[in-house]
Parts: sequence; structure tokens; C-alpha cells
Amino acid sequence: MKWKIGMRIPRMIGQQGFENTAKWAAGVGLDVLDIGGTELAAKKEICDRYGLEIGSVDASLVGHLLSADESKRENALESIKRQMDDMASIGASVMFMCLVPEDPKMPRHVTFAIWKETFPEVVRYAEQKGVYIAIEGWPGPSPELPTIGCTPEMWRAMFEAIPSKHFGLNYDPSHLVWLRIDYLRALSEFGERINHCHGKDTEILYDELYNSGVISPTFGSKYHYCGGSWRYTIPGHGTVEWDKVTVRLDRFGYKGAICIELEDHRFHGTIENEQQGIVKAYEHLAKYFK
Repeated sequence: MKWKIGMRIPRMIGQQGFENTAKWAAGVGLDVLDIGGTELAAKKEICDRYGLEIGSVDASLVGHLLSADESKRENALESIKRQMDDMASIGASVMFMCLVPEDPKMPRHVTFAIWKETFPEVVRYAEQKGVYIAIEGWPGPSPELPTIGCTPEMWRAMFEAIPSKHFGLNYDPSHLVWLRIDYLRALSEFGERINHCHGKDTEILYDELYNSGVISPTFGSKYHYCGGSWRYTIPGHGTVEWDKVTVRLDRFGYKGAICIELEDHRFHGTIENEQQGIVKAYEHLAKYFK
């Protein structure tokens, strides 16, 4: 099985403008771009020009969908529906969202209750428009870690409440590694609900783990994109066994893209660093996904 490899657009690469970004991405062999949720028709036209496909589209106002304020939820729902209309008009089918509530101090069980009330209508509309929601596994900002939908406990509860496969996962093993969740077991259990994949890795920093344990270091983390005892890396520089990931994705018949999410302090700070990080990540993933 061969998959298409793409990227979420890193900040400095993206500052060159969407057309320059697409031209560069196609030139280094990428197949797919994950894109922001505005100007979709124009972005689709540019992608077509350079032979690229759209991987996922970022959802807007997700925090408001999980707000305690009912009027904010209603407005966000209408915004999401309009965005799905726009996606359907250009043939984009994956909507990416991270379920971080508007209030980061809101307990996760309270956020889940709001989600359970709000999202059935979101998913019903997604079904009508041929859109598949892929929820991100980032636990959210510290110290609250308020995101819902980033652990097997939450996934089971969500998929019981909404059985439709139009609501599923963005599989990103990097978050599972630092959460100490078996990323391969999670893939085996929830593989049928994967609607998108990120190519990102995590390295466990054992000296820092000894110094601070799993809590945040008192005097700050050593690196950017780091949580004290761990740091995000490009694929191949962390602990994820990508050959085993591909076997399981193939088993479940996954046909979507693998999109690099560049959050590695060694490939940060300049456009040249970002470009190098994307190319190195692509070269490693291509060993298994191409």
C-alpha cells in the first residue's frame, strides 16, 4: 500500500504566501497540503495548479462549540456548517479540529457534556456534506490540559455517543508517546475511526525524566516544543516505529494522507530550517509510506 505524504504548513514557510508554499511543496515531492479554513476555492485552484491535493481543512470557532454560552455555541455551529458547505464545493472531505474548550479551566467531564449536546448536529451535517471530522490528540495547554478526545478513555465514550464514522480521529502518535499511552495498541483498537494522520514523533528525554519526573520542570523546559521530559521531533528522530504504524494502517484500509506536522526545535526559527525539517521528515516517512 502506498500513501500520499504532505504537510501542515509551518509558520515561516507559510509566510511566503500560499502559492509559493504550494510550489515549494510540490518541488520537494509532497503530495498534499493541510490548509487553514479560509479562501478555500483560491487554495484549491493553487493546489490543482501544482498537482497537490488538500489533506485536511482546519475548523473554525471550535472553542465556541464547547462554550458554556449557548449563543456562542449556536453561532459556532452555523459557522462550521458554512465551512462544510465551502469544503463540499471544492471536494475537500476532512475537517481537522482540536476540542479545546473556550474556558481552559472547564473540567473535561463538563466539556464532554457540552460536546455530547452540540456535536450530534455537527456530525449530521458532516454526513450530508460528505465531510469526515478528524479530532486532534493534543491534550491542550498546561497546566490544565483541557482538551477532550485525546485518550482511549475519551474516544470510547465519544464513539459510543456518536457511532458515525464521519466523526473520527487524527492519528498522531507523538502525543500518545508523551502521555505514556501505547500508540500501537491505540491504533489497533481505534484504527477504523482514523480519518487523517500526522507525521510527527516524540523523543523521551531520560535525564530530564530523572530530574523532574512527568511534571513540568520548575525552571522551565530545555527546548522549544518540549514538555520537560519529552520533546517533539520529526519522524525518525523519536521513538515511534513507523514500520509498525504502516502495517496497522494498511490492515484497516486507511487511504488518507500522512501529513508532517513540524514541531522540532532543531528545525525551527528560519525558513531554511523549516524546509530542511520537512524534507528530512518526508525522506524518513517515504521509506514506509511510499
